[in-house]
Amino acid sequence: MTDRDDELRKNLGWTGPEEVDYEPSAAEPEPISPPPRTGPSSPAGAGAHASGAPARPPVDHISRSAPDTLDEDPGPTLEVGRAPIVPPAEADAPPQFREPERPGGSFRQPPPRPLPSGRGPYGPPPGSPRDTGPLPPHRRGDGAPWNQQPDRQPPRPQRPPMPAGPAPEPPTQPWTPGGYTPNRMVQPPSGSYAERIRADELVPLRRVPPGRGWRLALFKATFGLVNLGQSPDEILQAQLEAKIRSGLRGHFKVGVMGKGGVGKTTVSASIGSVFAELRQEDRVVAIDADTAFGKLGSRVDPKAQGSYWELAADQHLETFADIRSRVGNNSAGLFVLAGEGTPARRRVLDPAIYREATSRLDRYFTISIVDCSSTMDTPVTQEVLRDLDAMVVVSSPWVDGAAAAGQTLDWLAARGLTALLQRTVVVLNDSDGHADKRTRSILAQQFSSQGQVVVEVPFDGHLRPGGVIDRTGEMSAATRRRFIEIAAALAEYYPTHDDRSRERY
Repeated sequence: MTDRDDELRKNLGWTGPEEVDYEPSAAEPEPISPPPRTGPSSPAGAGAHASGAPARPPVDHISRSAPDTLDEDPGPTLEVGRAPIVPPAEADAPPQFREPERPGGSFRQPPPRPLPSGRGPYGPPPGSPRDTGPLPPHRRGDGAPWNQQPDRQPPRPQRPPMPAGPAPEPPTQPWTPGGYTPNRMVQPPSGSYAERIRADELVPLRRVPPGRGWRLALFKATFGLVNLGQSPDEILQAQLEAKIRSGLRGHFKVGVMGKGGVGKTTVSASIGSVFAELRQEDRVVAIDADTAFGKLGSRVDPKAQGSYWELAADQHLETFADIRSRVGNNSAGLFVLAGEGTPARRRVLDPAIYREATSRLDRYFTISIVDCSSTMDTPVTQEVLRDLDAMVVVSSPWVDGAAAAGQTLDWLAARGLTALLQRTVVVLNDSDGHADKRTRSILAQQFSSQGQVVVEVPFDGHLRPGGVIDRTGEMSAATRRRFIEIAAALAEYYPTHDDRSRERY
């Protein structure tokens, strides 16, 4: 260590341990050092170190103060805080004596050594720095190595420390100008958004007040404060009525057949009145096709003056008003085309007259209830069966009436009318009130076992004496309920399309 090194160390304020500068000879092999860390390093021959210390003079001008017998570190080591030293003679040495180029400078970087606590691996020890004065300007000459970096720029002002706090979490979804987007594409829902907003799910339902029974008495006694709603029987009846009011396309024709004296005409007028009351938007007509002095006109409207022949002969039926003058009606809204009622001028109904009259009625009436003859082999009955959508077979709850109803069903099956037979409803009508309950149940079981719908109509004193069937409300509640069930069973066979061809076999 020369006096000049001593003086430089004192001027720079270095108080650390002394290092021995060692320069290996060209003949000694140098071990291969691992690649240095990526980042800027001070090249050999730099004008100033990062700590601001001036450049040291060349190595050949500095005398060694330690022998060359040190074996701990065969490569050169740099003192901490000093700029790397580049011997100027190496630039002019022959190629075979030059040291191979290494990344990061001409000298190998020593591995960091552990220092006393409180000191970093580079730079001067912590503490108040001493004033070393301005550094002499350094200019790079022509002989300086090309890997020498220019003077470093002054350090940027440090930002004020940020207040301590939890680090913000990174967003889990990609950001788009419109906001966050889901990780996967969501398909739009099928259908309309307006259809998905249902009022019955958002608005609380109000119970329908009861119509009869003790629920109605409680509703009236509490002035409407206690509303238990309709009874299960009322709910079922409402469902049956809704079935009768369901959609219908084209025309719907129902034939009513049965043995004489079983109440066939009464059942025809009652079913027609139920359809007329519950389907007020449609026109319903009852047609008397019984050639044996039918009494349908007297059960619906005794004042009806029209007949088949007058309706078929009139050539000026252009509006419903023209038809209205040829048919009668009752208070329920059921219209009727009466048969021949005067025995003095009796005219026999033939299929041609029937076809012409009903074809004109089809222009203005949607539902037709045809009261057929008791004799099934008549030509008019066969014409009626040609274009029926459904049929009702009326039987009494006795053995003779049930046998006649069974013969009617067998006759339909023998004629090949199996499709019409499947659309047939059997009505057990108790017309006198003397039917045995056991007999009714056995007959109902026998008919239902063949696949037919069976409905039992109880005795009703209002219907027994005869007369006009004005309103269904004049019937007993049980009788009206049975006729509603019959009409609902027939509504299962409503046509779903407007078929002008009435071939309904």
